[in-house]
Amino acid sequence: MPWWGVASALLANVLYSTGFVLEKRALSALPALSTRQPARVVGHLLSSPLWLGGSLALAAGFAAQLAVYRTLPLAAAQGIFVSGLVLLLLLSSVVLGERTSGRERQSIVAILVALVLVVASLRGEDARAVARTAPPATLLVIAVPSLAAGLLLYRSAERRARRRHRLPTAGVPYGVAVGLLYGVSSLAIKGVSGLLTTHDVPAAAGQLFRSPYPYLLLFTGAAGLVLSQTALQRCRASVIVPVCTTVTCVFTVVCGTVAFGEPLPAAPLRLALRLGGTAVAVAVLLALPRHDTPPVPRAPEALVPTSPEPPSPALRTNLPHAPRS
Repeated sequence: MPWWGVASALLANVLYSTGFVLEKRALSALPALSTRQPARVVGHLLSSPLWLGGSLALAAGFAAQLAVYRTLPLAAAQGIFVSGLVLLLLLSSVVLGERTSGRERQSIVAILVALVLVVASLRGEDARAVARTAPPATLLVIAVPSLAAGLLLYRSAERRARRRHRLPTAGVPYGVAVGLLYGVSSLAIKGVSGLLTTHDVPAAAGQLFRSPYPYLLLFTGAAGLVLSQTALQRCRASVIVPVCTTVTCVFTVVCGTVAFGEPLPAAPLRLALRLGGTAVAVAVLLALPRHDTPPVPRAPEALVPTSPEPPSPALRTNLPHAPRS
């Protein structure tokens, strides 16, 4: 079993969770971001040293993810990446002061179960069987409609959020939309990792730039930056990131297995563990609430109207009477 691949995946989880929390902390001090002004969004982000620190942590997580995809199958790698949600929820509670609901705490337990199932399915895995590249036509057939669906879903969520008298969204639609973009990005990262080599670097570089992988990374990176940071500023990180991660995981497992042609485990027990871990990840997404409960405002006691008490009989006799006509 490729233990160093598992260690790289866990390291990537720590880096990603730390990066998202730092970015969320920085976003709370920035002006309101709007997807209609992407250049202004990027300008505000680059002006924040704390946000830059978070983005560096994410970049280091990206490098660790490249190492993971060279060692582990897509399904196994994504199952381990989902475990990073536990650390993310803990950090968002301690650092950001975000309160998690009982349902969200239950999702932590479910995520740990998914991690155990997926890691157990890796016993006896042969790293040489991990696929390296995917046919460009197959990849584009999967990627282009998925990117269009993610952008349309985000736009629809933006329209609903602008309506008056609407419950504040918990961020699930935003997380699903960004998750689709990052799912395509994960497939591109997988393809890039398969083409990286230290032998004949010029030939490998030429092959890389003739493939669709770097261009998919460029698009998903730019669009994902603006969309994810805008959504992260508006909604809780403890909701946005878990939903995004879960959608990315499921998308990468299902579509990536088809695109790269990676076989599932042949042993019935390992197959059940692998599929069971993925099913638990889907259950986590479905269990998360769609809306935040708005706080109920309490009126100050001094402003609460009270019914006037009738005057006592003693006072009533001393009151002046109106003249009779």
